[in-house]
Amino acid sequence: MPANIREIKGRIKAVGNIQRITKTMQLIASARFQKLQKRATEAQAYTRKVSEVVGEVASSLGGEDMNLPLATPPSKPVGRELILVLSASRGFCGSYNANVMRPAVQHIRDIGKENIDTEIVGKKGVALMKFSRLDVDIFHDHIGDTPEYEDVQALAQRYMDDFVAGKYDAVRVAYMRFISMSKQTPEVMTLLPLEPPKPDQADAGAAGDAGANYEFSPSAEELLGELLPITVKSSLYQAFNEAAVSEQLARMVAMKAATDAAGKVGKTLKRQFNRARQAAITTELSEIIAGAAALE
Repeated sequence: MPANIREIKGRIKAVGNIQRITKTMQLIASARFQKLQKRATEAQAYTRKVSEVVGEVASSLGGEDMNLPLATPPSKPVGRELILVLSASRGFCGSYNANVMRPAVQHIRDIGKENIDTEIVGKKGVALMKFSRLDVDIFHDHIGDTPEYEDVQALAQRYMDDFVAGKYDAVRVAYMRFISMSKQTPEVMTLLPLEPPKPDQADAGAAGDAGANYEFSPSAEELLGELLPITVKSSLYQAFNEAAVSEQLARMVAMKAATDAAGKVGKTLKRQFNRARQAAITTELSEIIAGAAALE
């Protein structure tokens, strides 16, 4: 067998192995995506309901001044912020990490790297921060691909304590927001100070038509003092869930593209192999016929 035919045959085998690996990774990412999407949808319903309750309680106060440290910017700004970046710990997910890091890095440079503390979730984010020549203050290596509420709750509680103590003017989260299967948007969300959501105008109009008038016990301000920490924790947990869903979706799409590309390369190599084999056979037949003719 000629050398070029052996080389093409080896490349066909290598491309086939790559195609099987990428197909397997695509199936694994698809299974994880479905599981995480269900989890994120369930958490989103809880987060939305908490926000609705907070909005109703906040609307009952009208324009009254509220003494809510989590919803009020510091009276004496310290000129320092904290940003948490949610990146992936594994690769093979296309441009997912670059898309998450781009607005985060831009925000850090706008604020000034000396005026912001940076915390990272995911090894790829640490590598990209080093590539951008930016420092990482804390790397959360204990949070895996499937974030647990207990870990996120502890993280949110620390952020709230530092914010209330006046250590930071704002706490932000950079992550990939999952909107739909076809749309995910990188976002830098302001976690603190938390602005109590207001009910929709349609809901307010319906409530007004019904003449509903709520009395809160304890007071609405005390209720907000209890509900706002829950809102912060649930919002951060939802950001973690959406980032995990977006990562698996990006990996699933990237591995499908890699599988399709490997299939196209395999077909091209098979055509080259067939042509090379046909040329070799033709050459051998020509040599045999020429040899027979020389003996006559």
